[in-house]
Amino acid sequence: MLTGVVLGGGGVLFLQKSYGPTRLTVDQSEQLHYDLNSTTLDKQRLQSQLTQSNRDLHTARAQLAKDSTQLKQAASEAAKLNKDISLFIEAIPGDPRGTSPGIRAANFTVDNATLDYQVLIMQDKDKATTTFQGSMELLAEGLYANGKWGNISLAPVDFTVQRYTHLVGNADLPVGFRPRQIAIRVVNTATKKISATRTVRIGR
Repeated sequence: MLTGVVLGGGGVLFLQKSYGPTRLTVDQSEQLHYDLNSTTLDKQRLQSQLTQSNRDLHTARAQLAKDSTQLKQAASEAAKLNKDISLFIEAIPGDPRGTSPGIRAANFTVDNATLDYQVLIMQDKDKATTTFQGSMELLAEGLYANGKWGNISLAPVDFTVQRYTHLVGNADLPVGFRPRQIAIRVVNTATKKISATRTVRIGR
């Protein structure tokens, strides 16, 4: 009987060792726990990144929707503004000399030694199908500090115009020079001929 018990116990141990699950060493068990913890941390990190990505996507979609709405509003306002400008353009008096392109309006102000200008140049409606290339020349006439009368040619301003263009800028004047009037000339770039002229009085 004792022999049978010994043989039976030995058989069980043999079966467990040969066919049962492999027992882990202490180092292997610690490595397994370490790998499991690392996997858990990686999973948590990836889940956090996924959550943040979803938030960023939601924010981006909301911003895109807002930008699209603002773009539509801006386009609508621009269309209305273009209609208003067209009405004003049609109401502006023609060039006194009847030229096209013509100098429809001009305004000059002097601040110390700087001449600020705003000049509206337009082509007639029936000629607005072609683009005019030219330059604007300004001739300032006035008094120097010593009381002498003189003329000063300012640097030309190149431009192109189809229906209208608004030239805005400034030019330096000699210190002490007080312009009394500005002669405007529009010169055709291709032919070098003067296409329009106008004189505007300024100052007192």
